[in-house]
Amino acid sequence: MIIDCHGHYTTAPKPLEDWRNRQVEGLKNPAVTPKASELRIGDDELRESIEKNQLKLMRERGADLTIFSPRASFMAHHIGGFETSSTWAAICNELIHRVSRLFPQHFAGCGMLPQSPGVDPKTCLPELKRCVEEYGFVAVNLNPDPSGGHWTSPPLSDRHWFPIYEALVEYDIPAMIHVSTSCNPCFHTTGSHYLNADTTAFVQCLTADLFKEFPKLRFIIPHGGGAVPYHWGRFRGIAQDLKKPLLTDHLLKNISFDTCVYHQPGIDLLTRVMPVDNILFGSEMIGAVRGIDPESGHYYDDTKRYIDATPNLDEAARRRVYEANARRVYPRLDAALRTGRLRPGAQGGVTS
Repeated sequence: MIIDCHGHYTTAPKPLEDWRNRQVEGLKNPAVTPKASELRIGDDELRESIEKNQLKLMRERGADLTIFSPRASFMAHHIGGFETSSTWAAICNELIHRVSRLFPQHFAGCGMLPQSPGVDPKTCLPELKRCVEEYGFVAVNLNPDPSGGHWTSPPLSDRHWFPIYEALVEYDIPAMIHVSTSCNPCFHTTGSHYLNADTTAFVQCLTADLFKEFPKLRFIIPHGGGAVPYHWGRFRGIAQDLKKPLLTDHLLKNISFDTCVYHQPGIDLLTRVMPVDNILFGSEMIGAVRGIDPESGHYYDDTKRYIDATPNLDEAARRRVYEANARRVYPRLDAALRTGRLRPGAQGGVTS
């Protein structure tokens, strides 16, 4: 089985974006604020948006199942306040749930949290609970910078985040550390803000002792870990200067990295530097980079090609990257697969 740990609903039917635009406009003119009940998207629209996009490419590229979450750049936690984020997160998560019901053989849900700058993370707990208990989601995305590129929140090691961590440990689900749109003109959203955040999240964990406090907490740092593999020697040296344990003990029992790295040399570096048990297959398609690489003739985000071609993994190691590691990091996914609630390879789906 090939499990893609990093997928977003970037192809949602247009009424979702239209509703969101009205919600944002309502911050200036409350009279036009839409009700959640005004958003109407039928099952046929959802099927079409998936079958012609993500599912089509999954079949072409050989992936079986995707851990699927709302569009990352659409989370936009910096817009409005908690009520805005709460309503928006609930709508987006319900759509992910419906997709996972329509295509249980191909998609497992990952939730968006209703974060908002300066707001206590405890306010996210009801939505997190709904995602796990009602929707059966196997993970959530956690934004370390709800301000959208201005970094006004405490570091991930701060007690500010502990209510979220306590819930993650209680439910035995991991968090993918994933920022959203940058509203800071210094940082391009997918070109610098995402990769900056990946690196920053790792260093925030490196310089603290978060996993002593939460030894069962699990993070996935996406996009290959940002600068982490390339500067592994620098980070090992910083940890040594800070009198921290070796990074294999200090961080790598709790942090994994995906393979959303869009060229062969990048994947070769990742798989040479990082232990294979810390690498999860991911593509983030259809996402940040959608074009065809003129040097290879293939889509940049067809990351399975890079995994298959790298000389650093034998067949047993590839199986860990493609399946075994994900089932270990996402225990609720593993349980759903074992019990048959998720059925990769089956045909058809269940309507909601």
